[in-house]
Amino acid sequence: MMKVEVCIDNFESLQIAQRAGASRIELCSALALGGITPNMGFIQQAVKFAQIPIYVMIRPRAGDFYYSEDELEIMLKDIYNARVAGAQGVVFGVLDKQANVDRQVLKALMEQAGQMGVTFHRAIDLAGNYAAALDTIIEAGCERILTSGQAENALNGVSVIKKMVQQAGTRLSVMPGAGITANNVAEIVSLTGVNEVHLSGKTTRPSYMHFPASAAKMGSMDDFNLGITGEENIKSVCQALNLPAPQ
Repeated sequence: MMKVEVCIDNFESLQIAQRAGASRIELCSALALGGITPNMGFIQQAVKFAQIPIYVMIRPRAGDFYYSEDELEIMLKDIYNARVAGAQGVVFGVLDKQANVDRQVLKALMEQAGQMGVTFHRAIDLAGNYAAALDTIIEAGCERILTSGQAENALNGVSVIKKMVQQAGTRLSVMPGAGITANNVAEIVSLTGVNEVHLSGKTTRPSYMHFPASAAKMGSMDDFNLGITGEENIKSVCQALNLPAPQ
């Protein structure tokens, strides 16, 4: 059966995504930055509440995927924390200065993950040679990659995604992500032959707070509207894939 993974960055969205029919959660903070590692309290509460697998994003900062030794130490500790918290998997990606998958670093992260599932995320979309990168990822033992096919969105990247699926065979699952909606998900699946997809299904809701007219702005984000998973967005994708409604 097709699986729908939903990436979230707050607990409210976890409740919504699960209710809407998500098959798995990618747990992040700061989705506006592409997703970075969530805090331990969020991980623990998500694992406690979730009835579907939780995969924790392991990304110490926004930006590229070439990390310093100190950043790698942080990633190793975050993987350990996610494992101890009871998460089913982790999500990460590492490249070297030449935009190749860093074999040694990937090996170290995989060893720390132990028996947890591992998704190699869209760092592969920045790799100079995606076919070579895919082989390295498969050899390391990752169970899937998340990719847009090195394009702006998954629909534009279907030709590369299809080639990835053919190259991987049964050794690894290729999961399209970026710009997936109910309007294009069936086409993407049909053109690529994948059996799982990834999306945020984001929407916003007004803050429940009553702000004074003179309220200060706290940062670059909109403090008066909160980004959450759109329940109908997830439901409509599941319906487009003919998935059974959640009980």
